[in-house]
Amino acid sequence: MSVKLHPSAEVSKDAKIGDGVQIWNNCQVREGVQIGENSILGKNVYIDADVKIGQNCKIQNNVSVYHGVTIEDGVFVGPHVCFTNDKHPRAINPDGSLKAASDWEVSPILVKYGAAIGANVTILPGVSIGKWALVGAGSVVTKDVPDYGIVVGNPAKMVGYADEAGKKLASKVRP
Repeated sequence: MSVKLHPSAEVSKDAKIGDGVQIWNNCQVREGVQIGENSILGKNVYIDADVKIGQNCKIQNNVSVYHGVTIEDGVFVGPHVCFTNDKHPRAINPDGSLKAASDWEVSPILVKYGAAIGANVTILPGVSIGKWALVGAGSVVTKDVPDYGIVVGNPAKMVGYADEAGKKLASKVRP
């Protein structure tokens, strides 16, 4: 096996890309990124510096994964998902000067094993999405999602639990 890299993709020489990874049109993978074996980045995906992506992940078109995000093995990220990292975003400081990297604090996001995130989801800084959790399309995740939890809406709210195949459980009891 080898890495499949589209000619239009821009991948830092300082990124660690696992065997069997596919990186498609117009992707940008920054320095310090780690991508595990057999993961797939769809068209127009942006992976910011030092992001960690596990093995066997599928990251669909137009996803933005910013600094401070860790995605464990087997995670699905639907199209147009945005991971954020700054709880107090501003372009300038109170004195009007342009903010520099030292003027803000990264709030990490963790997406655990086997989780699935639907299309057009926004994930706010500092949250964790549990293993095998499901985040419904269009949701805005503002707080942690438990293992196997299903959340939907803006803000995302718990509506039940899923099994490992992604089917909603009849009971509201966690597997």
